[in-house]
Amino acid sequence: MKPTNAIPQPPAPPSGKALIAGAGPAGLTAACELLRQTAVHPALFESAPVPGGISRTVHYKGNRMDIGGHRFFSKSKEITEWWNRTMPLQGRPAVDDILLDDKTKPLAAGGPDPETDDRVMLVRRRVSRIFFLRRFFDYPVSLKPATFTNMGLWRTLRAGMDYIASRLHRRPETSLENFYINRFGKTLYKLFFEDYTEKVWGIHPSRLGADWGSQRIKGVSISSVLKNMIDRKLNRGGQIPTETSLIEQFVYPKYGPGQLWETVAHDIRQKGGELHLRSKVTKIHVAGNRVVSADVEQDGKTTNIPCNYFLSSMPLKDLVAAIDGVDVPPEVRRIAAALPYRDFITVGLLVRRMKISNRTKIKTWQNRTPDTWIYIQERDVKIGRLQVFNNWSPYLVKDYANTMWLGLEYFCTEGDAMWQMTEKDFIDMAVNELARIDLIDRADVLDAVQVKIEKAYPSYFGAYYELDKVRRFLDGIENLFCLGRNGQHRYNNMDHSMLTAIEAVRSIKENRTDKSSIWNVNTEEEYHETANQ
Repeated sequence: MKPTNAIPQPPAPPSGKALIAGAGPAGLTAACELLRQTAVHPALFESAPVPGGISRTVHYKGNRMDIGGHRFFSKSKEITEWWNRTMPLQGRPAVDDILLDDKTKPLAAGGPDPETDDRVMLVRRRVSRIFFLRRFFDYPVSLKPATFTNMGLWRTLRAGMDYIASRLHRRPETSLENFYINRFGKTLYKLFFEDYTEKVWGIHPSRLGADWGSQRIKGVSISSVLKNMIDRKLNRGGQIPTETSLIEQFVYPKYGPGQLWETVAHDIRQKGGELHLRSKVTKIHVAGNRVVSADVEQDGKTTNIPCNYFLSSMPLKDLVAAIDGVDVPPEVRRIAAALPYRDFITVGLLVRRMKISNRTKIKTWQNRTPDTWIYIQERDVKIGRLQVFNNWSPYLVKDYANTMWLGLEYFCTEGDAMWQMTEKDFIDMAVNELARIDLIDRADVLDAVQVKIEKAYPSYFGAYYELDKVRRFLDGIENLFCLGRNGQHRYNNMDHSMLTAIEAVRSIKENRTDKSSIWNVNTEEEYHETANQ
């Protein structure tokens, strides 16, 4: 036999069909990457009428709502490049003041003009504060004189002593409560974390896992705040590397986060991918250790669709319940069915003005408050956060010059008293609460709408602590990949959800059945949390 000098050819890219349950950031990113890197044909199925999941933009009478708030900032270079590739910063200089400064001609004429502003992505200044004791505190809590003035002398002294005690006697981090106390001391924990955390999650932080803190505020503590202050004094130029909870700028689509995902959805269809809206995966058929097909319900009709891969961003409890053709251990079914979630209700409130004025050094239109988010920690109201959409992007507001468009955020559990309230009663409650804490005048309310989001936040208690058993079972199905926030029952942000999809496509491309790289997103110690919803 004669020797051959033929150069070994790389293996052919994987092909076939991938069914993707859910068209949120994870599902859409997966479809986009499959089209870009493989010959696999993606078919997305989304039960909602629009793509984007919780990252969609809700339209109401010319105004736009960002559900939960999505700051486009990531310490992942790969994600930043992905965003820039999809919707690049272009047109006029992107960096502006919080609401376009007085040198901007459209603003001088009475408001922003989308016809003369050709930017797609804006660079925004982040302003988030805590409203507590009817006063404003920096978020995260700073060590400025105003903080101590608002707290009062006795609270300040006690906070200092408790912080020292927390450094000398660290608690075992068996709960979110201990996680916070180790970083801030008991007094600051009780002032700024205890009640608010219970408001968000519905249970006391002593019963919540420390995992949530390690994912959401890793690296943030009194010591990191001090270091950040010193760095800013010494470094006079450029963006200073810092914990992401302390970032001062972020990129934001002109018309809200849904603008990005609508663009991605359009690109997927243009490149031959499928996107089916109002379509729900109801059953997943498994033979041996592979998904072979799925039943999809649309317009009352159920269709069975064969597949080579199945990528799921549907809630884990729904995924396990839908699996057919293989024996699911009773323990796995029990754990999945009991996984806890926190649901979410937003009231979009259109007002003439807010009663609070701008007391910061940031220049704003008509001296309005510059906050993107205000964390409401008052104990006499149920509202958790307040968004000022004007400050995310002036293009979210139909009449930017004469109205303010607010998002009142409430955390609840499907079926509880708040969830069951009528829309009218809920809106009345929300308006009354904002008036009670003196942020608006009822007479200035012009319009309102309610938006409900189921399973917005996977919770970290109860059956969550047995999640590894569910994961082991699902990982045994070779061509099943769990993506995103609900797909992994992990409080991921948008960039982390995208990274799980990118890792899943890499696994498909390299014919890997080990899912570790997908599950490890946002668990590595060196990876830092983004500051969006």
